[in-house]
Amino acid sequence: MKRTDLAKNMALKLTERMKKAGTPERFAGGAALDRKEQRKLDQAKGLVPFAVKLDVELAGEIRALAESRQMSLNDLVAVLLRKGLAAGA
Repeated sequence: MKRTDLAKNMALKLTERMKKAGTPERFAGGAALDRKEQRKLDQAKGLVPFAVKLDVELAGEIRALAESRQMSLNDLVAVLLRKGLAAGA
C-alpha cells in the first residue's frame, strides 16, 4: 500500500470513530439522549413524527412566534394546529 492510501484509511477510521462516539458529557451536561432513548420517550408521551414542508417565510414567522412566546417549536405548532382545526369545524 502507498503512504497516501494508509493516511486515507487512517483518516476514514478516525472519522468513523468520531461519528460513533456521540457528544461528550462535558458538552451535553448529561442531558443529551441518543435517538433510541428520545424515540422511546416520545412514544410514551403519545408523540409521532409529522413532517411537513413549509415556505421559508412561514417557517421563520413560526420560529419567531415561538421565541416571543418562549415556547418550543413543537408546542407552538400543536397549539396553532388545534386552533386551526377548531376554527375549521
